[in-house]
Amino acid sequence: MATMRLLLFLALSSAGIHVISSLTDQNDAAVMMILRDSWKNTPSSWEHSDDPCGVPWEGVNCTGARVTELSLSAMGLIGELSTGYIGQLDELTSLDVSFNPGITGRISLQISFLLKLNTLNLAGCSFSGNIPDQLGDIEQLTFLALNSNNLSGTIPAALGQLSNLYLLDLSDNQLTGPLPISTSTSPGGLDLLLKAEHFHLSNNQLSGSIPPKLFSSKMRLIHLFLDGNKLTGVIPMTLGFVQTFEMVRLNRNTLTGSVPSNLNNLTNVNELNLANNNLTGPLPDLTGMNSLNYVDLSNNSFDPSVAPLWFSTLPTLTALVMEFGSLQGPVPEKLFSLPELQQVRLKYNTCNGTLNMGDSISLQLELVDLQNNQISQLAIEEEYKDALILKGNPICSGGLSNTTWCQ
Repeated sequence: MATMRLLLFLALSSAGIHVISSLTDQNDAAVMMILRDSWKNTPSSWEHSDDPCGVPWEGVNCTGARVTELSLSAMGLIGELSTGYIGQLDELTSLDVSFNPGITGRISLQISFLLKLNTLNLAGCSFSGNIPDQLGDIEQLTFLALNSNNLSGTIPAALGQLSNLYLLDLSDNQLTGPLPISTSTSPGGLDLLLKAEHFHLSNNQLSGSIPPKLFSSKMRLIHLFLDGNKLTGVIPMTLGFVQTFEMVRLNRNTLTGSVPSNLNNLTNVNELNLANNNLTGPLPDLTGMNSLNYVDLSNNSFDPSVAPLWFSTLPTLTALVMEFGSLQGPVPEKLFSLPELQQVRLKYNTCNGTLNMGDSISLQLELVDLQNNQISQLAIEEEYKDALILKGNPICSGGLSNTTWCQ
């Protein structure tokens, strides 16, 4: 570290930057002036002094003479964070330059020198290149958000060394390769993040299967977002071991096979999205998942089936979505009386017979989309005025053809 401070001093001298007496630690002040001079659109307060702690700079928080937090989100900053001196701010606990799309370049390896860092938020910038393995050295890190950048390469297994991590958000990048898990030859892997509550890995190009070892009953995950990738293979039964889950998104992959029979162990889940895969076998049994608000099973290849009992028994259900599916038989009348129900979207199935919505329709119901089924009759209370779409059903070839329901 002494060598780095000497190099910083020499760099400052050659650049003509001279640090005068100030409250701020001389080394920290020098680094902040380098950032100020290399970035555009810095806050005006940064121009008023060379003393970020003594004459406060917007977004720079200090403890005594040391810079401990950089809170620079959405300031319109333009430049790079690849300066070789960011790692000199060795008392820094929080680095947040999120949502500054003008910040480009690679993620500096120097960030790994910030061993007191607990928050690293680089979301919504324009970083490119790989995620450095060295980020796994920041043992105190609890919050790591690198989402919404242009990052490529694989997810480093070394991130599994971040044993205190609460949130991992790598979504909306161009990451490829498998989900890393620990092996006899690899000391890291996502399965080791036992304190993590958020795995946000959506909208990348991740491939391979979802490793059964990724999940265990020791985990405390709340969010699992793997949607919008290129994952293949089956949904592992170990998913049902993590009973803390509240939101599970596996949609828009190429997953195959049957849904694990123990999925309904996840009684705290309020959102379940398995849409747009190649799942087969029986419809999943969601009986007892009484926290479910939103469920989407669309665009899979489940066995033809009548509506399962759980369609009518989930007390907090707000949206039931199973479009382009294999449902047969009548739509259950009791479904429409669920008190929180807002949307029923079952278009492009083969539901048939009479659509009877009963006389206790949910007051929250806004949309019932049953277009392109085989419904031949309708029994509905006249006071139901919200959206009902029946276009493409046999009933619309008769006396209801001119109604708004059939248009």
